[in-house]
This record gives sequence, structure tokens and C-alpha cells, in this order.
Amino acid sequence: MMDYRLLGSTGMSVSCLSFGASSLGSVFRDVGLDACIETVQAALAGGMNFLDVSPAYGGTLAELRLGRALEGVPRDRYHLATKIGSYSEARGDYDYSKASTERSVEHSLKRLGLDYVDLIQCHDVEFADHDQIVNETLPALLALKEQGTVRHVGITGLPLKVFRSIIDRVGPGVVETVLSFCHYELNDTSLADLIPYFQQKGVGIINASPTGMGLLTGRGVPAWHPASPAIQTVCRRAVKHCRSRGVDPVKLAVQFSCSHPDIATTLVGSANPQNIRDNIAFLNEPIDEGLLAEVREILKPIHNHNFTRGLPHHRDPLLA
Repeated sequence: MMDYRLLGSTGMSVSCLSFGASSLGSVFRDVGLDACIETVQAALAGGMNFLDVSPAYGGTLAELRLGRALEGVPRDRYHLATKIGSYSEARGDYDYSKASTERSVEHSLKRLGLDYVDLIQCHDVEFADHDQIVNETLPALLALKEQGTVRHVGITGLPLKVFRSIIDRVGPGVVETVLSFCHYELNDTSLADLIPYFQQKGVGIINASPTGMGLLTGRGVPAWHPASPAIQTVCRRAVKHCRSRGVDPVKLAVQFSCSHPDIATTLVGSANPQNIRDNIAFLNEPIDEGLLAEVREILKPIHNHNFTRGLPHHRDPLLA
């Protein structure tokens, strides 16, 4: 049975496990439209009601395919989040200007086939001028919120320091959500340190990448993964231990990341419908506390060892 939690002060009740749609853009492997549609249908059928996408994923392909998958689905069955500002990480295509922000939302709505999005997020703000985010981007999004094309406003990023950098400079309720990834998982729980701050500000927390972008999977990480060799080696050790006990390491990773009651939702991404069904099924089983303790002990030497990115002054200090 899926658990639902309030996302900060937005009023949205979201599934504790949600769908990250980057895979629909063929960013990890080539996938067909039919598989994308079936995957989204599996997510909705399994109780996921929060869907997160971005024009940056697959050069708008993820939004287009998600839009096709949602054709005919009643609008009250899901909350949809997309983003502005980041359009191609590979090309370093970032634009947080008012004109680009307005154009991006308009184009996203067309690709998705929607009249409004439930949550619009400034994507990867570690690559942004925070003066511009505070003085130009967020005011543009608030104007769209008044018009009704977006319902709520948030920010996303990898370095944890970027969240306070922006939230501390805006009024109450301007930033309603944060999306953080790779910072609440078996090997890194540093996001938890910020939970009291976010609660004080009424900001909802979206967690992503419970496997650390592949660190805690049998398949392992892609070549571009920014984790140090030491982090990768110890995570492989933890994965091997899970497998020796006959447990899918992804199961333990998903169960752990969804277990914190103050984190509203955790995003998982796949364009394989069975993977999504499996992830949902993991939540219906109790976590193996003994195995969890063993795995966390294995991961202890690299606990909260991190990787960072962005403009130099936005990067987190490295603990390694």
C-alpha cells in the first residue's frame, strides 16, 4: 500500500515513491515510445501520483513522451513537476532569464499537453547566478503562478549549500519545495541535517537517486559518474554483500530512502515498466533491519563522502 505525505506547505499529498521521467528521454539507453507509455501507466497503477520531468532530459524528448503517456489520464490522478533553466547539461545550456523562463513554461505545457503544471522548479541552480534567480527568475515564476499556469515553485540542485543561499534571500512561501539528489541514501544521509531548516521555512523535500545514480546497483555506475574511486569501491562491496544474502541492493536502497517520514517523496527513474512495479512492490515488504545494519557498517568508511559540481562558489566542500 503506497504511503502519501504532504509536500511542505503546498497542500499536495504525494506518493512517498514517485516517478522521475528522465529515462523517458533515452538519456541512459534508447527506449521506444510504447515502453515509455507502459512505464508511466505502471507508475500510476501502482499508486505513484507525483511525476517529475524537465526539458533538459533528452532535449525535450522526455516531456514529449510523458505528454503522450498522460493522454486521457484524468488530471486529478497526478501532480506533475517540470523545470526551467537547464536545457542541455552536455552543452552547458543554462538560461534563467525572465524571457527564457516564460518561454520554457509555455513550451513545456504544449509538449505535455497540459493547461498548468503543479510544480515548476529552477533546475540545477548550482549553475545559476543566484542574484538573477532571486531578482528575476523567481519573480517571473510567481507571476506565472498568479496567472495559474503553474501552481507551486521550487528549486533543484546537487550541492546542498545552494538551497539556503536562495531561500534565505526570499520571502516566506516563495520557494515551496527543494529537489535534492544523492544526499539521502544508504551511503549519504547529509540531506537529513537540513530537514529542520526546511521545516521551519515550510519547504517540502523531494529526494532523488536513492541508488546514488547507480552506485548501489548491480549494474554499477556509468563512466561519467562523479563519485571518487573510493566511494565506488565501497559501494560495490555493499552491493556484493546484499547479493550474497540474496537481496537486490536496489530494494534496500529504495526502502531506506522512503523510510524517513519528513522527506515527502523519493524519485526513482526507469523506462522499464517491470522495474517500476518492482520498486513499488519493495515498499510493501518490511525492511531487513539486520541487513540494513550490515550494509551501513560496510558503507561507514565513506558515509557522507560526496561529490559536487556547479560554479565554484556554489560547490559543497568535499568530504572524502
